[in-house]
Amino acid sequence: MTTKLAVTNQKGGVGKTTVAINVAGALADRDHEVLLVDLDPQGYLTSGVGFDDAYTAEPPSLYDALLDPANHAVDELVVHHEEFDVLPANIDMFNLEQELVSSMRGRERLSMLLEDVDVYDYVVVDCPPSLGILTDNALLACQHVLIPAEAEDTSIRALDLLFKQIDTLEENYETRIQEVGLVVSNVDYPLDNEQKGMLEWFEDTFGERIPIVEVRSRAAIKRAFNNGVSIFAHDEDCDQTRALLELASDLEELSEATDV
Repeated sequence: MTTKLAVTNQKGGVGKTTVAINVAGALADRDHEVLLVDLDPQGYLTSGVGFDDAYTAEPPSLYDALLDPANHAVDELVVHHEEFDVLPANIDMFNLEQELVSSMRGRERLSMLLEDVDVYDYVVVDCPPSLGILTDNALLACQHVLIPAEAEDTSIRALDLLFKQIDTLEENYETRIQEVGLVVSNVDYPLDNEQKGMLEWFEDTFGERIPIVEVRSRAAIKRAFNNGVSIFAHDEDCDQTRALLELASDLEELSEATDV
């Protein structure tokens, strides 16, 4: 069975796309077949894994597939990366929010499109930095959310808004959306008081429920992104690979325990 993960936090600057790429890379490094989906109209992930041409390609694209999922198939839209398959964003997706708001089942289009992706062990969806209809699509399609955050006080408000949105979707669609991990990115040592306090808050709030993974700020991770790959395909050692592989192991345990 395929495990689907929505990587989301509407707060900007939390390393969302970098987390999505490197979690996908960690799962691929553990011999899983992975599909990485760029649901952000800005196409930052698509560009980050080296597919700028796909972002401006002529139809059909992910835009067309989300407007009419019954007449498009994922395998016709993916591009092949050395680590994983990618379903790239397209510049036309800037129109999607407005078009889906008034559409029947507008928040379930990604669910329909991803119904038949059994060839993959994991689907990782990089969401837009907002709580709009595209993020709703990802949350409903995946039903598992991996949350990137930074050790800043503003994260508390952002997470509160995210969880309220999840509660609303669960109530309106009679489903359950499960948090499966929190990735605290760009942690710098020695910790200042704000970072230390937030790491303690994350542990107190989530530690008994979900894995909390701390990824320290490393130039190697940025260089890997600039070279269009995760840290696992980058020819440079990085001491943060262990944290990402431990998260991949936790996600494997989730899949085995829930048979999702």
